[in-house]
Amino acid sequence: MPALNLPRPLTETLANGLRVTLRHAPDLKRNAAALRVAAGSHDVPLAWPGLAHFLEHLLFLGTERFPSGQGLMAYVQRHGGQVNARTSERTTDFFFELPPQTFAGGLERLSDMLAHPRMNLDDQLREREVLQAEFVAWSQDATAQQQLALFDGLSEAHPLRGFHAGNRDSLPVPQPEFQQALKDFYQRFYQTGQMTLSLVGPQTIDELRTMAEAFSAAIAIAEKVPQAMPTALMDSSHYSYQQVGKQRLDLLFTFEALPESSSEAMAFLCHWLNAAKPGGLSDELQKRGLADSLKAAPLYQFAGQAVLHIEFKLFANVPPTTIRGQLMDWLGFFASQQNWSALREEYAALLQRQQQVSGALQRVQRDSEQRETALSEQGIAALKEILKQIGAVDNFSGQWQLPAPNPFLRSEVPVANAGLIRGQTSAHRGLRTFAQDRSRGRRERSPMQFSTALPGNTDEGALYLRWRLDSTPDSRLQASLENHLQPLREDARQAGVDFSFSATGNEWLLKMTGLQEPMPAVLEHALTALTKLDADFPQAEPTSPALMPIRQLLKALPERCLENSAVSADLQPLWSSARWDGLAIGLSAQTQAAMGVALSHIPGVADNQLTPPPSINAQYLWHAVDADSSEHALLLFCPTATQEISEDAAWRLLAHLLQTPFYQRLRVELQLGYAVFSGPRQINGQAGLLFGVQSPNVAAVDVLEHIKRFLNGLSGLILGVDETTYLAQRQALADQFDTQALPNIQAVELLWQAKLAGHSSDYLSQLPETILKIDRQALLAAAQRLNNAEGGWRCLASDACLGPPWQAAK
Repeated sequence: MPALNLPRPLTETLANGLRVTLRHAPDLKRNAAALRVAAGSHDVPLAWPGLAHFLEHLLFLGTERFPSGQGLMAYVQRHGGQVNARTSERTTDFFFELPPQTFAGGLERLSDMLAHPRMNLDDQLREREVLQAEFVAWSQDATAQQQLALFDGLSEAHPLRGFHAGNRDSLPVPQPEFQQALKDFYQRFYQTGQMTLSLVGPQTIDELRTMAEAFSAAIAIAEKVPQAMPTALMDSSHYSYQQVGKQRLDLLFTFEALPESSSEAMAFLCHWLNAAKPGGLSDELQKRGLADSLKAAPLYQFAGQAVLHIEFKLFANVPPTTIRGQLMDWLGFFASQQNWSALREEYAALLQRQQQVSGALQRVQRDSEQRETALSEQGIAALKEILKQIGAVDNFSGQWQLPAPNPFLRSEVPVANAGLIRGQTSAHRGLRTFAQDRSRGRRERSPMQFSTALPGNTDEGALYLRWRLDSTPDSRLQASLENHLQPLREDARQAGVDFSFSATGNEWLLKMTGLQEPMPAVLEHALTALTKLDADFPQAEPTSPALMPIRQLLKALPERCLENSAVSADLQPLWSSARWDGLAIGLSAQTQAAMGVALSHIPGVADNQLTPPPSINAQYLWHAVDADSSEHALLLFCPTATQEISEDAAWRLLAHLLQTPFYQRLRVELQLGYAVFSGPRQINGQAGLLFGVQSPNVAAVDVLEHIKRFLNGLSGLILGVDETTYLAQRQALADQFDTQALPNIQAVELLWQAKLAGHSSDYLSQLPETILKIDRQALLAAAQRLNNAEGGWRCLASDACLGPPWQAAK
């Protein structure tokens, strides 16, 4: 498939000095905004480390016009969007995504919080404690500390060697000098000349420009302030250094005075360094018994400076000098290519594919960071300078080659008889569409369903295949399968198809989302790879970076919601007894036809008997999870009392109404921790409410008591909402499930979970209709069922099990 010529965003500077990038994207269902302030942690006076990050936090505390319950975060959450912010070395970024009809309200709130921040001392003191908790977690996180230690070889005078996280000691809020520094930093950098606003959405360029102008009306007007240039990265004439650990080598290369476009050149180089496919550097190092993997990424880029990190996972007893020699030899081979023509063509194609399947938030972040969709001529010049400063010369001694081209980036020949499913026989009568089920509300029983809930005339679609096994796959077998699939998964991702193969208890799930065109070929390759794993393939011990406690609990939750079974490490017996079912969504007739042969080769036995999700009605189950941390974390999952769609809708409305008050109570008022959240969650088809808290100093049992007290007050919260607000909130929730505004990735996951729950194929149309029928009395009754644990309560915690009514889960 040739690369699409997606238009570049329009870039201009408004009369008040605000720089804007505007992208008209008629294929998007949502809008997104990214506001970049050219000021970060390295622009802060040395006396006040963490001030930039602290200010970012303060801006979210609400304004006189939009208090915290009506501010940007609450507004975006209320309308089913996404919002976040990030303070980096030289920039601070704010970004959010919303449906088009609510987007202007989000921009209005972002503008107001930037222009009129609330900075009273009480708010600052409370927020400083949040940063203190984050600092404690960061200082105890081995991965974070390892990342920080990578800069140890740099000059001590460079700001990368400094402390910038911010904590109770570095942020002396009551001191007048600190308050003056905070005010000066805000006034110096939070003004139009220092900002770039990027907007993406289905509106015209003129409409987006009008929104940008409205946003900027309240922002202080000033000219761009030059950011101070940093000192040299290295004290000596050497431009690289290394750090050696147990079977690990970190090579770091520093750069000075790089030309413009060096960031796109660095991205191009890292892409080919990281290519794990046959013929690439990583593959060759594996074959030579030197390194299991490598990962290359820039750690820092600003004003012509850069730090490139290349991490190698070594095999036992491999000298670091050998690895460095192999790397330099490969870089010499890479430098010898004639302007990298073939690599540039494939790289441009995959970037275009990624742009094509990106959502609004991803696209606006790419525009804000000025990431190109190809390697330009200026990028080639920058790449040559990067290789020169690394010391890569145009000669080499090894037998190197370029990675094989990605087969999924090439167009496939159209399939004849597109209306038929090739390969379908009497044994595959289960391959049918939701449309063939003319009885609305009937619970479909075919093992493979082709849903028409989303139109099949778009570029994107999704496929879910599930196998229910007689035994739980051994973790080593699962890790081997995932490793075996990694090159294929990367090729698919580059071609616009994200796919995963995961194990939850005794279930396997193959999931594909993205562009339809390459999906049949990807599926065929994936099924072949899964069923033909060599018997002597090394069964690797699964390894993954240590996660913060609350993330460990979130990772463990789906499996704890399934019944346990015996563990097996034998692949073929697992496949032979596997029972499969699946769901394809939004696929055109042509794609369905092209997929027919692969679907006829699905291993296992087709199963049209849906098993309802395990019920824990009226039970209180406690799962103690060793998080290996001094911090406390707790998840409380409250399943619905029944599988009826009315119960699902009521739980969602409860979650919608309590999300902001829950955060306000536990995070802002009680200061329990910095990871505080709540929301609806569907796990293996079971709908429910999920609450989560991570705290540095409050035990899980005490956190649970705070959550219970909050839930006991739900009736008062519901009754305290006036009728106009209740109706508006209910309508806002229902609007989130409008398929015209719901992103495909969310819609397909909702449809899959609906299938697992046994709902009918018109679930996406039934759900908003059901939400709009929930009156206040019905919601109060749902809150009572929640507090009575009629659907059960399941708690995952870093602490040991409580006494009755809680019982330790097996």
